[in-house]
Amino acid sequence: MERSYAAELTPGEDVVVKGWVHEVRDLGGIAFVILRDTSGKVQIKLDDSVDEELVERGTSLSRESVVAVEGTVEEEERAPTGIEILPTGLDVLNEAEPELPLDPSGKVDAELPTRLDNRTLDLRKDEVKAIFEIRGEVQDALRKKFRELNATEINTPKIVATATEGGTDLFPISYFEREAFMNQSPQLFKQMMVGSGLERVFEIGPIFRAEEHNTPRHLNEATSIDFESAFVDDDEAMEFCQDVTVSAYERVYEDCQEQLDAIGVDLEVPETPFEYLTYDEAIELANSEGIEHQLEWGDDLTTKAETALGDAIGEHYFVTDWPADAKPFYVMKDDETARAYDMMHPRMELMSGGQREHRVDRLRKEIEAQGLEPEEFEYYLRGFRYGMPPHAGWGLGLERLLATMLDIENVREVVLFPRDRQRLAP
Repeated sequence: MERSYAAELTPGEDVVVKGWVHEVRDLGGIAFVILRDTSGKVQIKLDDSVDEELVERGTSLSRESVVAVEGTVEEEERAPTGIEILPTGLDVLNEAEPELPLDPSGKVDAELPTRLDNRTLDLRKDEVKAIFEIRGEVQDALRKKFRELNATEINTPKIVATATEGGTDLFPISYFEREAFMNQSPQLFKQMMVGSGLERVFEIGPIFRAEEHNTPRHLNEATSIDFESAFVDDDEAMEFCQDVTVSAYERVYEDCQEQLDAIGVDLEVPETPFEYLTYDEAIELANSEGIEHQLEWGDDLTTKAETALGDAIGEHYFVTDWPADAKPFYVMKDDETARAYDMMHPRMELMSGGQREHRVDRLRKEIEAQGLEPEEFEYYLRGFRYGMPPHAGWGLGLERLLATMLDIENVREVVLFPRDRQRLAP
């Protein structure tokens, strides 16, 4: 008989259901096994009408054992889902050890390290599974929106010979006969592609940064949502980012209410347009909110400054016109400022982007000004000598987008197997 799912059962039908033993309740004279599969839960009734051997087998099951149950679906208004199965057969496909490292029912809380050490068990909890169902929906929504914007999905190298942005936040690889690193960003490859016949591209893929931060918002391996387009300026690129972000919220709001309920989130789709502040306005506002260490022109926004701005604004916003020295060589500069922008959630930065420098002579000077060797970027500069159009783009952190959307404090909770300074397994 073909397998049926818990959420699809109809009274009167004979079925085979397969899943995990969520709970066993022996009330004396009658017992219940709660079976859980990917669609939901169903109650299996073990009373005196059921074969005695089958009752004994069912009541002796350890939680999280994998079973197959054959039987008839019956209406039962007292059951959690309004139905139950009267079994005629029960096979134990794999028996779980009786002592579990955490409680998948969620009745007993576990610390995050314990949960991450036992991620397979952790994802059997409805609220945790819901996070990753939403993550999948968000990525699907993003791809759909990018295609609506006529962007082509690309896959760029993750092993490179040069740093994207210079600096020391690099993971070296010793395999090759020359220096090689895990890529910090697809930035340079995105720009090369907008100079090709593709013009407008996006990528959703991993980035690697050897940062020493040990905070709830930093990871050494993260997923970046990257976009780059020819023949657009910084204002248009920010509008694209706003629309892409809202499209993710709209998908989750429309299609993931069951998952949102499991997590306990009352999601609101952000209103548009997002607010815009220049860098000067941002540091003035942050200082006026009484942050302990007052910012001076040229300072980056500290965590406390971001919190103060978020409290004051209360919604997504952009910070534009950053100091030129604070931004990478590939961002277009206007004297002391750069045509750069960050998109912020009240809790943290989500996106960084900018109008790109498309003039090869100025680009070489910027590379040199940042203490880098233009020869190391020859593969990148080559395309700029053969007709590079004006272009702009951005990179948006998927984990931060999800954590802020779902009101989750630590970005590690929205990653299946997070990688940071303390964690390389599982």
